[in-house]
Amino acid sequence: MKSLNGAELAGYIKENQAHLARGLLARGVKPRLVIIRNSKSPVIEKYVSLKKGYGEDIGVEVEDRLCEDLEAAVNEANTRDDIHGAIIQLPLEGEQNVESIVNSLAPAKDVDGLGEKAEFDSATATAINWLLAGYNIDLTGMSIALVGHGRLVGGPLEKMWRDSGYQVRTFRRGDDLSELKSFDVVVSATGVPHLIKSEMIKVGAVVIDAGTASEGGVLVGDLDDSVRERTDLTAITPKIGGVGPLTVTALFEHVLIAAGKVG
Repeated sequence: MKSLNGAELAGYIKENQAHLARGLLARGVKPRLVIIRNSKSPVIEKYVSLKKGYGEDIGVEVEDRLCEDLEAAVNEANTRDDIHGAIIQLPLEGEQNVESIVNSLAPAKDVDGLGEKAEFDSATATAINWLLAGYNIDLTGMSIALVGHGRLVGGPLEKMWRDSGYQVRTFRRGDDLSELKSFDVVVSATGVPHLIKSEMIKVGAVVIDAGTASEGGVLVGDLDDSVRERTDLTAITPKIGGVGPLTVTALFEHVLIAAGKVG
């Protein structure tokens, strides 16, 4: 059984990204990402910390904007020439029009790929594609189940894979998850801890956990431990270091691409 270790793949890509960042700096371009958020939850703080650390490692400056006036922060990011990428760190707190805020990002700077007119694909969907390709898993002819249809993962991944001609079915809240047992590939991204049980997964399946939530202050995914105890699966993401590290890598790949277009 393969362990779909995104952290390992990210390590290889990170080296090349540091090289690209040095090349941009030599041209007088300092790659810069701004993170716009209004939440100080432990999960959000962890995500921001990881991104800031990654940026520091490869030579991309990361500005963390914790603010109440999200619209003003987005407008500033859109108009500043020294900001090459901007993301809205979800989820937001309070009664926010997430759709409007995300879509107000300049398409060329929407490096998370969440806006309707973004020039980049979803960073998380890209990461999942990289993860499968990195471990030589070909989706051609496979039946694929997506559990969850959120903005960050399920929605963009469904579109990406349908556009590629793959057989995809999306399971939403209230659907019968026992039907997952007939699928070759299961990707879960609901943020509901332990949602996916062992009896829902068939022998030989490929299982990707792209869900995150906080449980007792600890980040956990959608997969129950009983799934990870299986030895008869083709491949599965580890409890730590699966999709997450590659999502950060894909995000910064987009920042570098955006910065490379300057001048």
